[in-house]
Amino acid sequence: MVFMQYPVNFSFYQGKSPNPNTVYETQFGKATAPLVQMIDDLTQDVKLLPFHFFFDNLFTGFSVLSYVREKGYGATGTIRENRVCKLCPTSSKKVLVKKERGYFESSLCKDDGVIVTKWVDNSVFTLASTCEGVEPVSFVKRYSAKEKKTVQVQGPQIITAYNKHMGGVDRMDENIAMCRINIRNKKWYWALHSWLIDVSVHNAWQLKKGTGARTTQPEFRREIVQVYLKRYTNPVNGAGSPSISPMCGYKSHVPSDIRYDGIKHYIKKTEKKRRCVRLYCKQKSSAVRSKCGKCDVGLCLECFEVYHESQ
Repeated sequence: MVFMQYPVNFSFYQGKSPNPNTVYETQFGKATAPLVQMIDDLTQDVKLLPFHFFFDNLFTGFSVLSYVREKGYGATGTIRENRVCKLCPTSSKKVLVKKERGYFESSLCKDDGVIVTKWVDNSVFTLASTCEGVEPVSFVKRYSAKEKKTVQVQGPQIITAYNKHMGGVDRMDENIAMCRINIRNKKWYWALHSWLIDVSVHNAWQLKKGTGARTTQPEFRREIVQVYLKRYTNPVNGAGSPSISPMCGYKSHVPSDIRYDGIKHYIKKTEKKRRCVRLYCKQKSSAVRSKCGKCDVGLCLECFEVYHESQ
């Protein structure tokens, strides 16, 4: 189960559920029962939020849609033809496949209150929802093999919403695969251990992007490594001068999470003279005998507070 492309709940597939719920398995099926159990695990505070779940055709059925609606959530998903209620008066797939591209039909199942919409694209897509309907009708871009160009095809609102929000699990898997931890080990549990770390880092990256930060996943991972190396090890000073940050006018290799955390940044004396890392320091021509004990960079008294101020 994924919210904004990061997981809020998961379970490892073991061939057989470690916590089976026979009632849910009978009501929803063995494939959908674990999903319903995850929805039940949401806390009371989360249940007050107007969540909208999107499923693929493995999970979607009238019983699970009605159950999710009773919980106070919205639910939309593609549904298999043999799961559509017979009380929904829509044309069959064999009839709709002969229609032009962009044609759609919709009906409301009176017993369950579920809206069923069938839309013709390259194939016939059947979707069911408890809150999404046809209006407003918009247009989507599709490639036409006959005209050999991209054309505009009309589509109902349920198609627009499904295309926008579906695929969070696939996107998460794609992001993790780009920067996956690669450990060559024969122990079977190492794959689970590294996956948990990858998911945790991915979640943190998504949350940081939600604050408006523009950072790529490799940059975010690199920053984490730098913070750990700075806080918990004593790295050997390499050759060459520190990198220059033109945005703040400092020569500094200190990660932002350490530099701006406001914790235990004390002025210490140095045995050897060092130059202040601030490029615009008034004492640029002379060296100083003070530094930040935590950041381990030379700083004069005038530049110490400015250097540690937030960005």
